[in-house]
Amino acid sequence: MPYIIAAGTARAEYSCPQTDVQHLVKELFPMKPHEMKRLLPIFEHAEVKERQFAQPLDWYKKQHGLKERNDLYVDKALQYSLEAVKNCVGKVFGGDFDYGSIDHVIFVSSTGIATPTLDTYIMNELHFKESVKRTPIFGLGCAGGTSGVAKAYEWLLGHPDSCVLVVCVELCSLTFQLDDATTSNFVGTALFGDGASAVLVSGDTWKMNNQLQETVPSIISASSKTKRNSEDVMGWRVVDNGFEVIFKKSIPRLVKDFWSVHAREVLNEHQWDINGLPFIVAHPGGKKVLEAYKEVLQLEDSVLTSSKNVLAQHGNMSSPTVHFVLERIMDQRPEAGTRSFMTSLGPGFSSEIISLEWV
Repeated sequence: MPYIIAAGTARAEYSCPQTDVQHLVKELFPMKPHEMKRLLPIFEHAEVKERQFAQPLDWYKKQHGLKERNDLYVDKALQYSLEAVKNCVGKVFGGDFDYGSIDHVIFVSSTGIATPTLDTYIMNELHFKESVKRTPIFGLGCAGGTSGVAKAYEWLLGHPDSCVLVVCVELCSLTFQLDDATTSNFVGTALFGDGASAVLVSGDTWKMNNQLQETVPSIISASSKTKRNSEDVMGWRVVDNGFEVIFKKSIPRLVKDFWSVHAREVLNEHQWDINGLPFIVAHPGGKKVLEAYKEVLQLEDSVLTSSKNVLAQHGNMSSPTVHFVLERIMDQRPEAGTRSFMTSLGPGFSSEIISLEWV
């Protein structure tokens, strides 16, 4: 079965305390007292202490068109992606990794547009071989981190002597809209951050597996579930100035009514007891999502510690966020036999789950 060999991340360079972002929003959105009383506490209750952005806070005080936003996206997303890839492979192979040994690159992003996609720039910068396969994926949103690894797993089942690099990058802050007074934009401003991640996944017989010295998660299965007629739950609305965020307040309820069924199906398939999993590699979509995870599966607080810490220190970066959680857990080197699953939710409304066992 395929293995997750390493996970690496990259942060955007402008780190902002949540209180500073709250003050900025208060300045930018003139609100009546009753609106201020209702909406501003969202920042205080989000359990986000700080986030990283691709631009300094003053940039968000002005209007920006789609071209300016997208030009910034291309430049910064490539920068962060390259940093994440180097951090990922460096954890196992140091500076000696041969990027020509990568057989397939899966590039996941939903916050900007580039044709050719940014994986071509990555392969040129790092000297991938010309025969590397490329799969760019757009539109999966927060689900993209888990889905990308699932796609790597499925491809490696048929190519066990190969390896796949999964790269996720999102610059959610560049989508911020000054003239969007919706609650969705307000909630997104309280949650979203920018970042990138990379995960190296190998097949059973990849030639460099013998260099592994520590425990790593093997991937046992991958599962997807999409709720019919739920396209309006989350996503982006494309407007002249860029992307407007769509967030429905029904998301935590869907975790309880939809994701919980999916999670139990996966647990039953493997005959796993949820109480036997010391942690879950869960995408921290927000405080209410984490609370819903905990409630429906009756989890101990410790099971979601890494997810809570990532949310507090980075916010929700969409697709890379679950890899920030994965990186923290892999760095703790769980002992062989430890079981868990990685999960993310995204537009569609969709649920992605991959089952893991450390070996």
